[in-house]
Parts: sequence; C-alpha cells; structure tokens
Amino acid sequence: MSGGRAGSASVLPPVWGSPRMEPPDIPMPFATEGPMSHDGIDMSRREAPAFVSRSARHSARRAAPRDAEPSPPTFARFLGRLALLLVIAAAGAFVIRTFVVEPFLIPSASMEDTLRIGDGVLVNRFVYRFEAPRPGDIVVFASSSDSSTDLIKRVVAVGGQTVDVRDGVVYVDGRRMVEPYVNRRYPDHFDSDAPVKVPPGTVFVMGDNRANSADSRYIGPQPVSAIVGRAFAIYWPLSRIKLF
Repeated sequence: MSGGRAGSASVLPPVWGSPRMEPPDIPMPFATEGPMSHDGIDMSRREAPAFVSRSARHSARRAAPRDAEPSPPTFARFLGRLALLLVIAAAGAFVIRTFVVEPFLIPSASMEDTLRIGDGVLVNRFVYRFEAPRPGDIVVFASSSDSSTDLIKRVVAVGGQTVDVRDGVVYVDGRRMVEPYVNRRYPDHFDSDAPVKVPPGTVFVMGDNRANSADSRYIGPQPVSAIVGRAFAIYWPLSRIKLF
C-alpha cells in the first residue's frame, strides 16, 4: 500500500528558498540606488497608489470652477442698448445725409410734369466729386440770391457752350435741342435778347415747366460749386416712385 501511494504521489515544484533550488539571477537593465525588491524593482522610486475618499472627490467637484451663467437682461441694460442703437442710427443717418444721399421735397411747379409739388426726391450728394454735371441732369443748387434756399432745375448747357432761346425753343451751340420732358400744356414763348456764352465752372439751368420757372434765363448761369447734388429718384408718393 505504501509503495502504491509512493508511486502515484505527485512531485511538487521546487520552491525558492528550499535547499534544493536557488533563485535565478535576473539581469538588471540599469543600475538602481534604492533598495530592491525580489523582482528587481527599485522600491525607492515606486509610487504608492493614490486612493481618494468619496468625500474628497465630492469636495473637489464642488470646488472646481464653473463657467459663469449669463445674468438675465435687466430693464436698465435694455435701455442702454437701445440708446446705443439710436446713437449709431443717428450717426449713420447724418453721414448718409451729409455726404451720400439727401431727401428733398418739391415746393413749386417749376419742374412739372417731371416733378410735382409735394414729390419727395433723393439727391446724390457725392456724384459731382467724381464727374462734372452734364446736360439733362436734374440738379439741386443753392440760389445765388439766397444761399439758404435750394432750387431744383435741369442742366441745359455747361461751361463753354452757347445757349439761345427763340420763341421758347432752346438752341445749344446753334443746334435745336430735343426736350421731351418740357411741359407742353403751358407753352413758353420766351426769346433771349442775345445768345449766352456759359462761363467755365458754371451751368445754364432751366425748369421743365418753362412758362413758370425762374431759371438761368433770368438769374444767369449758376456756379458748379453751388450744386448740392443730382436728383436721381422720386421716393414719394409711392404711386410715383421712379428713377431718372
């Protein structure tokens, strides 16, 4: 029986430290200075695992900075923004009106039927900074007799040209002008005393309603420097909106 048991008994693997086997030599990849463990790890450089308690994690979460939530708009803030928008709009309107486009209301019948009393027109204020007035342009200019009054007429001739009016018909440099815009309901029979040579830097202007217009036939050629701008559109009333 003992022999049978001995024959079937398993042999345990050798254990380090037993008198029958010595631990193998483990090559060191680099030199260490601290105490070594049995598996060759430098114990002086080994960090202990970090264990954080649940209460500490909650405290860290509470202490972590958060993005500031936007505060709800107040009535004072709304008024401040509204005032800023109004100031910007007023400044923009001032710049546009002073340097770009200015609206005018027609006060008289001198330009009928092209422009009627009460029509609102838009005037381009900067166009003549880049080009000279041309015959056919409708221009707004300061009256030579009263600089505070603006007049609106049509350019008939420019500096260097000669204008003559015979029985209401306009001749420029001896050629009869074709003027489909003239008000034919009220014919004009004006006759010039003599042809007029338009001086350089001036324009000869006339109203489309020739029978009811105080223009260059009576007040002479007007300086280009007095021109405010060129009318290019009717914006009021809505039924008469058009571009020239």
